[in-house]
Amino acid sequence: MAAPSGRSGRRSWAALVPAALLCLAVRAAAEPGTAPDAVPGTAEFDVRPGGVVHSFSRSLGDYGCTFTYSAQGGTNEQWQMNVGTGQDNALFSCTVWRPQGKSYLFFTQFKAEVKGAKIEYAMAYSQAAVGAQSDIPLKQEEFEVTDTTVSHREGKFRFELSKLVIVARSRRDEL
Repeated sequence: MAAPSGRSGRRSWAALVPAALLCLAVRAAAEPGTAPDAVPGTAEFDVRPGGVVHSFSRSLGDYGCTFTYSAQGGTNEQWQMNVGTGQDNALFSCTVWRPQGKSYLFFTQFKAEVKGAKIEYAMAYSQAAVGAQSDIPLKQEEFEVTDTTVSHREGKFRFELSKLVIVARSRRDEL
């Protein structure tokens, strides 16, 4: 499910999502991982042009996030991926973004996939907030969201990407 439609739905998500992501990011950065594959917090990686498909992944316990893309133009750009969980480990977040705000690369495709959770909220942006600039979301028709992926929509995506935000809920059933 993408961001809810309607003004009141957008306002409630607009207030809830930044607060939830902040809590998840702070918790991820503050707590060391307990499992060998746990890698909390933020990691930097290069987004490389050249038209070749590249991937970058992070995991945290039972959860994982993989960003796969192909881009053209320019030179390498420094990007970041942050993964985190809520206090009860029921929520998992994955954010991929360019800290400088706007990417100058021409993305031919992108996909972010989560493992171990079902996506409840996802949004893609053509520009990430930096300084006085705000996040600029892609149009809903430019990307699609399934239970586990957020990806470009062939023929609708306008080749601009600077940020992806995903909040997912654990697939484990509580007793």
